[in-house]
Amino acid sequence: MLIQFFQTLRKHGLSVSLTELLDLLAALDKQVIFADTEAFYYLARLVLVKDERDYDKFDRAFADYFEGVAQVEIAASIPDEWLQPGLLKQLSEEQKAALQGPGSLDELLKQFRERLSEQQKRHAGGNKWIGTGGTSPFGAYGYNPEGIRIGQEGSGARRAVKVWDKREFRDLDSDAELNNRSIKIALRQLRRFARTGASQELDLPATITATSQQGGWLDLQWQAERHNAIKVLLFLDVGGSMDDYIQECEQLFSAAKAEFKHLEFFYFHNCVYEGVWKHNQRRREQQTSVLDIIHTYGSDYKLIFVGDATMGPYEISYPGGSVEHWNEEPGAAWMQRLLQQYSKAAWLNPQPETWWPHYQSIDMIQQLMTQRMYPLTLDGLNRAMRALLN
Repeated sequence: MLIQFFQTLRKHGLSVSLTELLDLLAALDKQVIFADTEAFYYLARLVLVKDERDYDKFDRAFADYFEGVAQVEIAASIPDEWLQPGLLKQLSEEQKAALQGPGSLDELLKQFRERLSEQQKRHAGGNKWIGTGGTSPFGAYGYNPEGIRIGQEGSGARRAVKVWDKREFRDLDSDAELNNRSIKIALRQLRRFARTGASQELDLPATITATSQQGGWLDLQWQAERHNAIKVLLFLDVGGSMDDYIQECEQLFSAAKAEFKHLEFFYFHNCVYEGVWKHNQRRREQQTSVLDIIHTYGSDYKLIFVGDATMGPYEISYPGGSVEHWNEEPGAAWMQRLLQQYSKAAWLNPQPETWWPHYQSIDMIQQLMTQRMYPLTLDGLNRAMRALLN
């Protein structure tokens, strides 16, 4: 049973095992779900997919096997405005009972393709076209005994035989545009948990043991919460050409603050020199010495630079090369001091990787980083996190 489904998942690149297939079959045998395609979709994804980044592959495999369709992006061709909720038609139970579906899945799919090829504009409250709030089999926020639900937030009447939404996880492709969620997923690879802080989390096994020893009298036991023990020093380039990447850097910074309990961050401009800062408005008056950072934070910290590394070569290699102040030593000297202290380091570059060969400064930073510069894409973040752990 479901051997062909299993093989289809493997064909689409999912690393599913026979053990996981047997777990799915056991859940079906226990009737965790029954005769519900949508419920089976979520159950199978829960049991078989081990990484959220594979949701996209699972969607394609699911569509390939159950629908005979090579892609589930068919909904992506439908303009968003066609599926925006508007006035909803209120139907009596008698009116609902009088409605009839197409009668078969093949006929439903045939009609859907016909509507998709013929429809030219938005429709609402109707009984034929792809739209909202009506009795058409195709669309959202309406009612039909056998329909295809597209682009709806949550379930409605729970009568849809197909749920063809635009995939929530399509932005998790390796080179796709980043968002806060996908950055968090990538950063979670940099984890090493330890229990720290006050004892404020219930220790259930210890509570059961203690309660048993007390003859059944409840004896609550507490433990410290588990936190990511990884320590991170984050150096962020600001100003100048980095203004083009403010949104990406803000998302990375926000995700890093959420993922790492031990996070220290500092700003720099173009290249790191003798001083960095915490507040851009007061960066002239309140700088932190890089030497103080090296003496304060242990070598167990992971060092992450974020910048486009686009600058004049003199800013890296010569005293006085900085565009903002007179630096007694070249930026390369300060980079080397940091890298000697923090051997686990990576540079994240938001500039497209295809542009890198056109900048001498990027090549110079690459050499200082011993080729540990990665693009600020999901794939680049994944490679950077693996490098920091190795």
